[in-house]
Amino acid sequence: MAAERQHKQGFSLKSLGRWVLTRFTRLSLAVEKLDVSLKNTVCMVKNEFLSLSKLCFLQLTGFEHIENEILPALDKGKIVVSDRYIYSSLAYQGAAGLDLKWIKMINKHAIKPNIAIFIDVEPEIVLQRLRRKKSVMENLETQRKVRKVYMDFVDKGELVKIDGNKPKMKVAEAIFEAVSKAL
Repeated sequence: MAAERQHKQGFSLKSLGRWVLTRFTRLSLAVEKLDVSLKNTVCMVKNEFLSLSKLCFLQLTGFEHIENEILPALDKGKIVVSDRYIYSSLAYQGAAGLDLKWIKMINKHAIKPNIAIFIDVEPEIVLQRLRRKKSVMENLETQRKVRKVYMDFVDKGELVKIDGNKPKMKVAEAIFEAVSKAL
């Protein structure tokens, strides 16, 4: 999608060789094992421990992601594009009831991105688009809370909102335009 548009404009991520795509989607193996161990041995009250432990695990994974992928790429002069970053943690853990100020404090040393994009999709549509088994966080009530947190960041100018309800090509074009302006 975006690659087609880039090619038409004579601009290609591959031809520049300066772009690194990273994914912030999995807990590290050690953190994953610890998470499973704690879930099996700790009694949780109103899921608070689960949310807090998950945040801590995600923070460890985030720091690992920054240290092992993002910083080395930036040190080489690369432009880093990641599928999610701090705002995901803020939105999802905030929706789970954790204090956003506390989550921000934990993330105060994270690198601030030049641009962060929120692809806004109505929560009902998000759930319809999921083709796999839904996680605990993927229910209508939680998705509405998550969207609200994201929209608060949009309102503060920390995120650029892209309408994700449009056709894929239109969404890709809007993202490309926003990123082009930021660079």
